[in-house]
Amino acid sequence: MIGAQGRASPAWHRNKRVPMLQSPSKHRRLLAACLVAATLAGCASAPPLAPRGEPQRTELSSVPFYRGNANHSGAMALAAVLSRQGAPITPGLLDKALGLPQGAEALDTGIPRVAREYGKVVYPLDKQLDALLSQVAAGYPVLVRYEEGSMWWSEPRYAVLIGYDRYKQRVLLRSGMHRRQLMKFADFESAWASEGSWAVLVQSPRQLPARVDRARWLQAADELARSGQEIAAKQAVNSLGH
Repeated sequence: MIGAQGRASPAWHRNKRVPMLQSPSKHRRLLAACLVAATLAGCASAPPLAPRGEPQRTELSSVPFYRGNANHSGAMALAAVLSRQGAPITPGLLDKALGLPQGAEALDTGIPRVAREYGKVVYPLDKQLDALLSQVAAGYPVLVRYEEGSMWWSEPRYAVLIGYDRYKQRVLLRSGMHRRQLMKFADFESAWASEGSWAVLVQSPRQLPARVDRARWLQAADELARSGQEIAAKQAVNSLGH
């Protein structure tokens, strides 16, 4: 009996040896799959890198806030950027110049016209979100128009883009009744595109935008001159240097 058991023992070990050799291989495959999944998850959650020299998040808290309804959003947004540059202005003082509330549908031309009357350069921005964020990173609030509402009701809204957070993928607006309105990048881009991706800087003639496009700045200076602000226009041209 002992001999029989001794003969059976090698067979038992042979039967057990196969799964013992396979197990490390399975563990290695499982470990590799987990590492790949973890790597992909990490890549998916990583925020897009900001252009060199720009912060991942910022907020221009010094931009004034004027609360009001949609009909006066253009006046509120323009008053905010003019006030930040020292102009003694309130939204109510801009209503007549902008033709509000009847002229609300023409604010995309009314706002630049009135801004030039204050001797400011109106500099249009590219229709990409990064172009707007670069200006905010440089300390310049951006006037924007976007669609507010739902599938049942919507209307254009003017606001001031004053901040962003690339980690959380959000922009920060002075808009309507909200001093700090947060919107996801994707939601803002969609609402902004629905209104033509309109975005401008309202700048002092001596205040060049970030990564200024010389031809675009000179065109804006020419428009300022044609509005009767020749001295301010000359200052804008001289700001470019040689």
